[in-house]
Amino acid sequence: MAKTVPALSVDLFEVDRLRLTEVEAPRLSSDDAAARDRVWDEAVRANPSLFDGPVVACAGLEWEGPRSLVLLWARVTYRHYALRRVAGNSSWLPSLFVNVVQPTADARVLVGRMSPSTAAPGRWQLPGGSVEPPEEGAALDEDALRRHAARELAEETGVDLSSSELVLWAVTRGEHRSIGFTFLASPRPASLLGERFEAVTRSEHAQGRKPELDRFAFVGSPAELAALDGPRVDYLDPIVRRHARESLRRDT
Repeated sequence: MAKTVPALSVDLFEVDRLRLTEVEAPRLSSDDAAARDRVWDEAVRANPSLFDGPVVACAGLEWEGPRSLVLLWARVTYRHYALRRVAGNSSWLPSLFVNVVQPTADARVLVGRMSPSTAAPGRWQLPGGSVEPPEEGAALDEDALRRHAARELAEETGVDLSSSELVLWAVTRGEHRSIGFTFLASPRPASLLGERFEAVTRSEHAQGRKPELDRFAFVGSPAELAALDGPRVDYLDPIVRRHARESLRRDT
């Protein structure tokens, strides 16, 4: 029986122009830093695969015109997000991530289930991951996000494509005010997508690594999404709903 997932409020923005500006991360008090470190250390003891690598957080959103978004970002590490679990704390910044809507030729969407070794085991989501800060001298812009999304798609599903094939399709804001950049890929046969996923999974196991996703499925409607066994990330419902609606319009 499918697990009931409570409805969460997710904002879905259509953005034609995106500009990203770096700012300094807010300074934490000594008490906040100590609480952050305590919660992070507890999480690592529970899941030793967690690592405190560099990531990008959202420091603010501003609209400078219709469908024209300015996003302020700051450099933090994964440890920063432990502040979400500190009661009463409001000094944390939302996370930033990219993901990809990879449709099949019959208008379904590829979704994957996070493996037990990840921070969200068993959760269904689109292929993607947290945004990492650019190297020294490089820019964090829409092209950089597009390249990162293409890399995540290849690593998690084996679908290797040029970043130029991806189109910024939506920006979401959901749980913890986290911001997601959703890119749309061109449709591919479901059989090919299945073969690529199985191949990359075998390769990861052969090299002694655990894949990010341990299962995949194709969903074409909210009803099919609800039938998945396990929890799912909050943005998945509105994304699948929008894709099904647009596919229906193209077919009529």
